[in-house]
Amino acid sequence: MKHLTTCLLIVNSFSTELLAQKQNRLINNYWNNNTPLISYRLPPPPHDYKPIFEDLDGDGDPDIIYSVTIGNTPIMWIDDDDDMKDSDFEGDTDSDCLLIDINKDGKYCDINDAAFDWVDTDDDGLADMQLYVDNAPRGTRRGAHYMWMIDSDKDNVFNYFDWNTFRLRAWLHEGGSNFIEDYSGQSTFLKAHGTTDRMQDLRLNWENPFLFFDQDDDGLTEMAIRAVDRPADRNVSYTEGIINYIGITYDLDNDNAPGNEYDYDMSIRFQGKGFDYMDQVHKFENKRVEESDRFIGDPRWRQVSELIYPGFESVMDLTFNRGEWDNVFFVYDEDDDCERWERVEFYFPKHLFKVGGRNPWIDGGDTLGGGLDDHIQADAIGDRGEWDLDNSGNGDIYLSKFDGRIHLYGAEWGAWRVDQLAWAYQSWGGVEDFYEPKHRRSQQTFSPFSTFKYEDTDGNGFLDQIAIDIDGDTIFDKTVSLLKLKIDDKCDIIKSSEMSYEDYRALHTKMSNDIWSRAETALKVATQQGLNTNWYAFMKDPKSEYQKYNYGYWLQFYIYMDLLDQSKRIKKGLKPDRIDKAYFGGDWKALLD
Repeated sequence: MKHLTTCLLIVNSFSTELLAQKQNRLINNYWNNNTPLISYRLPPPPHDYKPIFEDLDGDGDPDIIYSVTIGNTPIMWIDDDDDMKDSDFEGDTDSDCLLIDINKDGKYCDINDAAFDWVDTDDDGLADMQLYVDNAPRGTRRGAHYMWMIDSDKDNVFNYFDWNTFRLRAWLHEGGSNFIEDYSGQSTFLKAHGTTDRMQDLRLNWENPFLFFDQDDDGLTEMAIRAVDRPADRNVSYTEGIINYIGITYDLDNDNAPGNEYDYDMSIRFQGKGFDYMDQVHKFENKRVEESDRFIGDPRWRQVSELIYPGFESVMDLTFNRGEWDNVFFVYDEDDDCERWERVEFYFPKHLFKVGGRNPWIDGGDTLGGGLDDHIQADAIGDRGEWDLDNSGNGDIYLSKFDGRIHLYGAEWGAWRVDQLAWAYQSWGGVEDFYEPKHRRSQQTFSPFSTFKYEDTDGNGFLDQIAIDIDGDTIFDKTVSLLKLKIDDKCDIIKSSEMSYEDYRALHTKMSNDIWSRAETALKVATQQGLNTNWYAFMKDPKSEYQKYNYGYWLQFYIYMDLLDQSKRIKKGLKPDRIDKAYFGGDWKALLD
C-alpha cells in the first residue's frame, strides 16, 4: 500500500484542520441520512454546506467539487465529461468519478478509502460501465475490491453500496432473490479482491468475467458463467491471463419470475490448465480529467481504456475448444431451493455423510477433509453431485435409464443427499452470511438424511451401481448393479459443447415429460398389483415442469419400494429381481400383464 499513501491533501486553499472544524459544526439534514431505509444514494451535503470548486484545466468551469457526505465524510467529485456547473452540489453518475475519504485523513484513494468511476462509452447520457475501487486493508469486514460492472442490457443498474457503512453489499435483496446488485438480465462484472497497487495489469481481473445471460429478454437471468483467473502467486499478481476455472449454471425449466428471480437447477464446473484469453480485448472510450490523476496514489485504474476477458460471444467456444481441463464437477438442485445469484454451488467428492462447510472429519486419527458440502456456500443437503476426476467425459451429459435424469458422462461416482422438503433452504442467507464478523454458514446441520451413491464400476463413463441409505443411519440398505441385472448402462451421449440454452430447455422438458410418463405407467402397474396409490395423491397432479420431474421420480420410487415390500408379503407376487430390472431399466411396461 506504500504507493497509495502518497496522495495529496484534498484542498489546497483550506487546511484539513479548518475544513474539519467547519464540518463538525454541520449536521447532515438530508432526509435519508443513516435511517433504517435502504440507502440507494449518496447522501448530499448539509443544506447550509458550501462545496468548494476547482478548475483544473483552466477552461473557466469547475472540474472538481470538494464536499462532504454522511458522517461529514470528505468526498471529491471529478467531472470527466466537462458538464459541471458552479451551482452543482454533487457530480453526476454518467461520466464522473467519486472519491471517498472514508478514514478522513485528508487523502483520497489511500488505505481505507473507496472510489466510484462511471463511464459513458456511447455518449447517450447514461453510464455503460461502473468501476468500484476499495482500498480496505486485508482482514477488514469491508474488504478490498477492484470491480467493473458492465451494463449490457442498459438498465442503468450497477453495484449496491451501503452509504451508511461504506460497504459493498452486493447480496442484499428483497423477497427471496431480487438482488439490488445488477445480477438480473444481461449483465457483466469483473472483480479482484485486492488493492490496485498489488495488481500488475489492471486490464485483467480474478473473476474475469462473471456473465449473466437473459435468454428470453424478460429482464431476468436464465444462465450464468463464472470465469476465474487464479494466479499461482497472489503476492506477485492477481492475474496471469489464464482462465483455469469455468463454472456454468442453468435455470433449466426457466421458471424464474418476479418473486422468484433466481431458480438455478444445474451447474457444471471445469478446472485445470484452462486457456489463454489475452486475445479477448474489449476497448472503450474512457474520458477523464487528466490533471486529477495527481490526487490518486495509483491512478492507473483511471487510465484503463480496455479490458481483457472472454465475453458473451466467445466464452463457451473458448471453454470447450481451447480449454485444457483436469476435472469436471456437476451438481443438480434436486430440491429446487436454489435462490442464489451465482450458481447451484458444487458438492465435492469427499465424505458422504459429514455435514458442514470447512469442517474436517476424523477417521483413525487422520484428518481427511470435509464432506460433500465442504464448500461453505453449498447446500448442506438436497443436491446431487457427480465428479469426473480425469475429464474423461469432457463435460458431456446423458439421460440415464435407471432414473431418467441428467447425469455427468465420465463421472467415476456421485451422490445425492435427499432433502424433499428443502429443510436446508439454499437461499443466499441460508448458505453463507458475509455480513457476520466471520463468514459462517447459517444453515443448521440436518440429520438424518437419506443418501444415494452412484458408481461407474466398469469404467465406461456411465453410472451402473446405485446404493441407497433410506433411513439415514449411514449404512446402505440396498445396492443394485445394473450389470448384474443385465441392464445395458450405456446411453446416448449429449455433447455439452453443442448445447445452447434453448437446447437445454428442450432437454429438460423432454426429461420431465419422460419421467412423468414412466410414473403414469408405474401407477398402472401398482393398480394391477393391488397397491393403493391413493396414499400418494399429493403427487399425482403436477402443475409445472419441475413437479413432473420431481413427483414423477418420487412416485416411481415409492411404488418401487412398495412393490418390493409386497413381494415379501405375497408369495405369488412379483419377484424382487424382476421389479429391480423394470425400475432401474426404466421399463415399467415389462410388469404389465
